[in-house]
Amino acid sequence: MSITATELKENLSKYLLLAESEDVFITKNGKVVAKLTNPFQNRVDIAKSLFGSVPSEITLEKSKEERLGNI
Repeated sequence: MSITATELKENLSKYLLLAESEDVFITKNGKVVAKLTNPFQNRVDIAKSLFGSVPSEITLEKSKEERLGNI
């Protein structure tokens, strides 16, 4: 999303909340001058990618056995 610096000043709290889920580019005189972003976005993306990757019926012990094998 791209907004003007004036729009950011008028609605800062709105764009701070929005920046949790998407990058907000701030423009001044038609040029991008800043980017408001979530500093933990990489962690959020990694966590989202893991949802559903392990079946819910698998136990911790079973997971460890599969990962480590029979040592």
